[in-house]
Amino acid sequence: MKTTDVGAVMTTDVVTAAYGTPLRDVIRALGEHRVGGLPVTDEEDRVIGVVSTSDLTRSRPHAAGPDGTTRPWWTRLPRRVPGLRRARTAGVVMTAPAVTVRARATVTEASWLMTRHGVERLPVVDDEERLVGIVTRNDLLQAVLRTDGDIERAVRRDVLGTTLWLTPRVLAVTVEDGVVTLTGRLERRSDVDMAVRAASRLDGVVAVVDQLSYRVDDRRPLSAGAAAEAEEPVAGA
Repeated sequence: MKTTDVGAVMTTDVVTAAYGTPLRDVIRALGEHRVGGLPVTDEEDRVIGVVSTSDLTRSRPHAAGPDGTTRPWWTRLPRRVPGLRRARTAGVVMTAPAVTVRARATVTEASWLMTRHGVERLPVVDDEERLVGIVTRNDLLQAVLRTDGDIERAVRRDVLGTTLWLTPRVLAVTVEDGVVTLTGRLERRSDVDMAVRAASRLDGVVAVVDQLSYRVDDRRPLSAGAAAEAEEPVAGA
């Protein structure tokens, strides 16, 4: 079944900042590269936060330090350097901890993360939390942009045909604004669960309305009598 992974749509040439990068350099990088935010990384290229334009335009009386603790930013500045108490760096204004995603996650999963956390971009990291790319909401939208007709054909081909090994017309499939409605009867209850789960993972699917029924509930244990009957050898076998 075809789904698009984050790794297929992410940008690998990522503009980053270090914790101590002066804020003026961050602002310059955002403008020169025409991006709305950039990851802040440590010496081992692990993501420790994100600086976005919204971070630069709102008051941030508290921010996370390199060790993840949160305290007023001015208390982390040296006291004996004139003017430094008024200075700002990427680490001072960044949002931390950063919300990240793996490259193998689907674009649907990444979209859920963005919506849940109210962010417009996600740093993409490997299994050791090192930065490998970045994905924006626009990247995800371009990846999942499908017409209702495209989605219906994908459901019939990938869910009914490939996943369940059924003829494409065995169920009624309707799609409206990305919402898939499945109607009809399948043999087993587990097939219903599989159909709904598989359809929900397709690119462009917003939700799945389950109007399916089943003939056999194969998720319920058989009674003693039914189990004995199922194990009884067939005459003449």
